[in-house]
Amino acid sequence: MKFHSLLSFLFLGACVITAPSLSSAAVIKVGASPTPHAEILKAAAPLLKERGHELKIIEYADYVQPNMALDAGELDANYFQHQPYLTDFNKEKGTKIVSIAAVHYEPFGIYAGKSSSLKDIRKGAVVAVPNDTTNEARALLLLQDCGLIKLKDGAGLNATRRDISENPYKLKIEEIEAAQLVRSLPDVDFAAINGNYAILGGLKVKDALATEPADSLAASTYANILAVRDKDKDRQELKDLAEALKSDAVRKHIEATYEGAVVPSK
Repeated sequence: MKFHSLLSFLFLGACVITAPSLSSAAVIKVGASPTPHAEILKAAAPLLKERGHELKIIEYADYVQPNMALDAGELDANYFQHQPYLTDFNKEKGTKIVSIAAVHYEPFGIYAGKSSSLKDIRKGAVVAVPNDTTNEARALLLLQDCGLIKLKDGAGLNATRRDISENPYKLKIEEIEAAQLVRSLPDVDFAAINGNYAILGGLKVKDALATEPADSLAASTYANILAVRDKDKDRQELKDLAEALKSDAVRKHIEATYEGAVVPSK
């Protein structure tokens, strides 16, 4: 009996040592904007499945809830924002969310509303811009690059319409929630729109009247990131997700799908 008990113990011990580990597999909950972020995540899902991970995508229509849900532990990661926005959000909300990968860049564009040409812009034209600080600054910098306004020295990425020092066309800058900018086009002369909302609204970057150049500072500053809680940045399954999003397969998917409206980050 003792001999059989010893054999049983050794056998069970061997099973514990050699059994495949289930801890490496995980369900990864990621919050994302519907377009293009959720779509890109779906392209990465098969790569994660090969590693035993299941990707669960929760879509959000705004820029606030994905970070709040991540901070509350309802998500493992989110993918919808750029670093300047996240930096401001952490400062304002006291959250500790960090980037673990820069995935893609969406060229910011100025789109026609009631007016069709920036060259023949009328005095007093109404220009809609995002109402959150970082994206408003991006819109104003693009307007400045087009020679339509001039900003105070040093305004940079914190610029608001109060920082406009020269406005020769007497443009009326109207601050609107970013997700509503496409809908605002019939009511304004022009709108400066984030790439993902432009795509979602059926706009094409090639139709924009002006866009940020691909080699501009904005291309790196405003790269869209995979964000996680600071305490989770070393979790292996989240590193696997970052690697999948930066893979050649996902890069090729982005280039083939979005016609320049979404550009993979280097």
